[in-house]
Amino acid sequence: MADLTPDPIDPGVDIGHVHLKVADIDRALAFYCGVLGFELQQRMGDEAAFVSAGGYHHHIGLNTWMSNGGSPPPRASTGLFHLAIRYPDRRTLADALRRLTEAGITLGGASDHGVSEALYLNDPDGNGIELYRDRPREEWPREDGEIAMVTEPLDLRGLLAELPA
Repeated sequence: MADLTPDPIDPGVDIGHVHLKVADIDRALAFYCGVLGFELQQRMGDEAAFVSAGGYHHHIGLNTWMSNGGSPPPRASTGLFHLAIRYPDRRTLADALRRLTEAGITLGGASDHGVSEALYLNDPDGNGIELYRDRPREEWPREDGEIAMVTEPLDLRGLLAELPA
């Protein structure tokens, strides 16, 4: 494989937050806070809201600055494919699945990628979301020393079995 990054950035760099254009702040908050369980950190009327897990200033910004009352982007256009929200372990991912199921939200897919387990869905504005958990690195499948990701069906019943009865 060609070396596309001869001078890599510091490995401590990560993605801190994402801002999403939404049509309606209340509808977006009902999903991100009411269903997924993020906590509202700040709201700026009907123009913006900032939500997070664990009291961080914000993991997700929701705004209507250029999208108030707007419609989702067409499928065959450029833009964000999905944002990925990483859960710390399998039990918390199972809890996310429970929340979605109880809210009647349909999954677009559920995959075991060998390195991770993932649930795929859209928010009320059509933004793609991946809810996932990473497996420990020592469990990642490898082939000839390279990561060998796969896309297999995720056992949703097995995932839900992680929850206390």
